[in-house]
Amino acid sequence: MFRFAKFQIPNHILVIIGILLHSCQAEIPSRKYNGISLVASRDSLEESQIDRILSVNANVVALMPYAFMGSPEQPELIFDVDRQWFGERAEGIEQAISILQYRKLKIMIKPHIWIRNGQFTGNLNFSSEKDWLIFEESYRKYMLLYANIAEKHQIEMFCIGTELFNFTNERPEFWKSLMRDVRKVFNGKIVYAENWDKVDKTEIWKETDYIGVDAYFPIHDAASPEKEEIREGWKEHKNMLQELSSKYHKPIIFTEYGYRNIDHSLKKPWKSDRNYSNINNDLQARALEIIYEEFWNENWFSGGFLWKWHQYEKAGGTENDRFTPQNKPAENIVKEYYQKFRN
Repeated sequence: MFRFAKFQIPNHILVIIGILLHSCQAEIPSRKYNGISLVASRDSLEESQIDRILSVNANVVALMPYAFMGSPEQPELIFDVDRQWFGERAEGIEQAISILQYRKLKIMIKPHIWIRNGQFTGNLNFSSEKDWLIFEESYRKYMLLYANIAEKHQIEMFCIGTELFNFTNERPEFWKSLMRDVRKVFNGKIVYAENWDKVDKTEIWKETDYIGVDAYFPIHDAASPEKEEIREGWKEHKNMLQELSSKYHKPIIFTEYGYRNIDHSLKKPWKSDRNYSNINNDLQARALEIIYEEFWNENWFSGGFLWKWHQYEKAGGTENDRFTPQNKPAENIVKEYYQKFRN
């Protein structure tokens, strides 16, 4: 008999309560977005290049068209022009869609902005209302071009923006109207991809279907932390993401995640400069393994898109210090854990 102050609850009632509580718990989904971010190329995507994607048990691919700005002071976006690589413009996106869908892969279209010299898009700002309006008009056209393509091909997910915090923060009415316009033409799921340090500082999640995170959280300062140190480094960030999911009643998805295979890659995982650092293939594999163990079993988490995957067979390699896991020990980790949540 369980005693509760002055009350006594019979054991058979406790059993019934336990059964009811268990039945009310959300079932952890076995199906996740096991995604890769496919780097565009100069030429058409070939079916043979899909085999390697399938071999790591990926079930969804992010296709990334690009728009360009000459500088932060030049407000009009340039996109879908002949001087872009084939895979970065509309024709190439549609060609890739056809071959990926033929091989039964799901797709997210995730447009990006590139500012000359790689300046950070999250800080975009304009000094005049005129420039804001020029930028917004070109951005709307950019989004609607690819939202219409997404609907034409019945794409599963469309990303309405990538790392644009200041834009979303300064121009909320534009984003509300943009979301309405996109939903008029696209009937799939909509996500926005915010940088890790601003994901809890925006209210755009009221309008989206997923909370998208480019998950380059700083995890540990050591050159090569061990598994439990990495796990400990995730705790604060994981708690924040779970609370965010609960606040908006939306699942979290990692619109980008990944690490370079070098020492100190968990200190500032977003860094992509080419300053020399020791190759550390084991750390990259270890860090990815912890992500899968910590997140892929959570019912408030819907999966993620590994950054990044190249189309050529010999991409990556153990002496390559970029983000891709291809031809590195990390590729086997991706394959193992994506298999566990394959649909």
